[in-house]
Amino acid sequence: MILILHYNPTARLARRPVPTIEELRKTRIEKLKKLQNAGLLAYPAKTNRTHTISEALENFGKLSKAKKRIVLAGRIMAQRGHGGATFLDINDGSSITNFGQKEKERRLRKKENSPKLVMDKGKIQAIIKQDKVGEKGYQFFMDVFDIADFVEVKGILFTTQRGEKTIEVQDYKMLSKALLPLPEKWHGIQDVEEKLRKRYLDIIFNPEIKEMIEKRAVFFASMREFLIKKGFLEVETPVLETIPGGADARPFITHHNALDMDVFLRISGGELWQKELMVAGFEKTFEIGRIFRNEGMDSEHLQDYTQMEFYWAYADYEEGMKLVEEMYKYIAKKTFRTLKFKMKNFEIDLGKKWEKYDYQSTIAKYTGVNIEEASLPEIEKVLQKLKIDYDRKGFNITRAIDNLWKYCRKNISGPGFLINVPIVMEPLAKRMPALSRAEGEKSNKVQRFQVILAGSEMGKGYSELNDPIDQAERFKEQQKLREKGDEEAQRYDKDFIEALEHGMPPTCGFGVSERLFAFLMDKPVRECQIFPLMRPK
Repeated sequence: MILILHYNPTARLARRPVPTIEELRKTRIEKLKKLQNAGLLAYPAKTNRTHTISEALENFGKLSKAKKRIVLAGRIMAQRGHGGATFLDINDGSSITNFGQKEKERRLRKKENSPKLVMDKGKIQAIIKQDKVGEKGYQFFMDVFDIADFVEVKGILFTTQRGEKTIEVQDYKMLSKALLPLPEKWHGIQDVEEKLRKRYLDIIFNPEIKEMIEKRAVFFASMREFLIKKGFLEVETPVLETIPGGADARPFITHHNALDMDVFLRISGGELWQKELMVAGFEKTFEIGRIFRNEGMDSEHLQDYTQMEFYWAYADYEEGMKLVEEMYKYIAKKTFRTLKFKMKNFEIDLGKKWEKYDYQSTIAKYTGVNIEEASLPEIEKVLQKLKIDYDRKGFNITRAIDNLWKYCRKNISGPGFLINVPIVMEPLAKRMPALSRAEGEKSNKVQRFQVILAGSEMGKGYSELNDPIDQAERFKEQQKLREKGDEEAQRYDKDFIEALEHGMPPTCGFGVSERLFAFLMDKPVRECQIFPLMRPK
């Protein structure tokens, strides 16, 4: 008879009630005390591991033929007893970090990149026999060790009659006693909120989450790699600011005790700071870091997330669009090895021609509104007719037009760029050249572009405004909007104006957040963070 020793919290064993988590914890603490009473460490600082499980499996033939003793370590994932022998499944997680290059290339050739193959790479079967570790040693293992414990095993590799690669254990020791059981093996954690709250448990049983975390790392590494190859210098700018700038967003406020003043968590990837580096003479800079916006949460928006911003002197938004298209294709190929994606209900091919969408004509096409002529009350009527919900607090013509655009963009699959945005929508971008040279004539559009994918914005850039007088006037207009209740309007930043007055070269700036990664994964952005912020229970 085979006895399955895997705890199932939902099973109903006949004539015996299912133990509670508290009871299981109490039992495991008793086992911990047995271990300590035997003079053994339950949480030693060091292991004598000679190979990762991935390395042992990749070199299995050579190691088993030589009958060489090796030491492996990992978490016990399953335990099966059979007479005087116990089988264990041990996993060390080396599937992610220790793929050999040849193995990676082989799997890519054969398209063997399924989550199951990745998960199995870090798992091996171990067998503990009474005649190998002794009667007392075998009984001690059965009395003290549980599923979820981290264990070190020393032994020789061999293949069972069923073809299972196995290590025959000759000695063992505890590396970390788990005081709580793992979720039931086949179902894991079912509640979405609980999965995000206890991400570490979801990762153990869900190889797709491990794969997502690895892809996320490759995503930002490939972005960094691309920009450095193009001659950009990576920089770090302050996270705490006295004036939050570089975006239209509501900031988080905190207090700096040493200086006794309120400061803000930044709402952009150091936009104004990087522009000051352009003033200082740097030609190409970028930053990848966290930014914070005290706004709403949905499938595309979070308050705490990673963003990349670059600034490129002597370039304009036209050159920026070319570089961004090339960068997106590079990142997609490096991270996902394809340019074709399913996002929401759209089929997206980044390899096809990228379109350009005119802001004014696109809004007119989907709503019938001419934004150059329509008044605020007229736009409000259209918003209500289209059943578009919007925040009435601080509502103005800028917010009204923005709500119209957000309604329209849902119909655009991309890939492409939104262009020709009105100046009221972008206080930091350079104006388009006037259509004629008549005295005093100014364009009412700016040199801005936004990447559009699957009905959403996936990055924004523009020819940066470097005229200090024009910038000061726009800051003043933004300040008026703030005074009327628009909490997302930008503040007047006199230090930045002073920097511009020293002269900044023509510059293209661009920013993209981890929303792009979430869309390429076709998942909500919250699920694509490793540890998203959760409300405490």
